[in-house]
Amino acid sequence: MMAISNIITKITEYISEAAMRIFGPSDDAYPATGVQPFTGEPYDKRKDENS
Repeated sequence: MMAISNIITKITEYISEAAMRIFGPSDDAYPATGVQPFTGEPYDKRKDENS
């Protein structure tokens, strides 16, 4: 009887840890970024055809 109780406890722990990982706060360590300004030249089709 004790073995069944241990198996159920381990299964419950396994599922609850997965749920906490899925629905918990993000642990990503990405830097905060935003919109980056465009510093190049826009594409000009007329300029490309003359080359």
